[in-house]
Amino acid sequence: MSKLAVNLSMLFTEVPLLQRFALAKAHGFEHVEIQFPYELSVATLSQTLQQHQLSLCLINVPAGDLMQGGCGLAGVPGREAEFSAALDLAIDYATQLNVPSVNILAGRQSEGVALDACLDTLYANLRVASERLARAQIQPLIELINGINMPGFLLQTMAQGQHALDQVQHPALKLQYDCYHMAMMNENLSQCFLDNLEQIGHIQFADCPGRHQPDTGNIDFSDFFQTVINSPYRGFIAAEYQPLGHTEQSFTWQSGYFSMPDVR
Repeated sequence: MSKLAVNLSMLFTEVPLLQRFALAKAHGFEHVEIQFPYELSVATLSQTLQQHQLSLCLINVPAGDLMQGGCGLAGVPGREAEFSAALDLAIDYATQLNVPSVNILAGRQSEGVALDACLDTLYANLRVASERLARAQIQPLIELINGINMPGFLLQTMAQGQHALDQVQHPALKLQYDCYHMAMMNENLSQCFLDNLEQIGHIQFADCPGRHQPDTGNIDFSDFFQTVINSPYRGFIAAEYQPLGHTEQSFTWQSGYFSMPDVR
């Protein structure tokens, strides 16, 4: 049985982060994601999760300046120590909060640095991160992000993601499969999912174009969700979209696609 989650970094943004937990619970969710939870202390997060009987299922390793248009940390030669410190923080949060998976953002190619040098740095950092996360019994993930919204991102396509797995050669490392990014890269969502099922450790969804809730774009979510439900995949399926309108009015997909007993 797959598990349904909601991303609190992108949904319920009408209120401050600490107030989003109650709204997630009120809408029937038992699991939440937070991209970068580090503005809140572990103690505050733990108390809030317990108060609302929620589990935190995914966080990202801090990514430096990536979200501000920079190159990030994981694939930048010379920033290995900064990446290691960021990984320390993510492991500390994940361990104390019982977070099962941690996502590592590859980052962008650095200006003036050869692509191969950036990728070699990324793969080396991923080997270290995968081993350290696995030792802590945390699932390491890498995410593919489309190069239209994030030009220069080091891992954009499924082929690039699979090549990264081949280069890192760590059995714990899996792919985070984001429907929006895959659709932006013109992948057939259902077939791509099935073809790479053994390497997928987490799913996120948003419609495309627009990155809004399902049924606002061109993705056939009826087909995709049924494909996932009928597959051996038993991980999380997380809503990570920018609501078109108010968040609380964006959940028509919840009863439409997830009223069946195979997803909780």
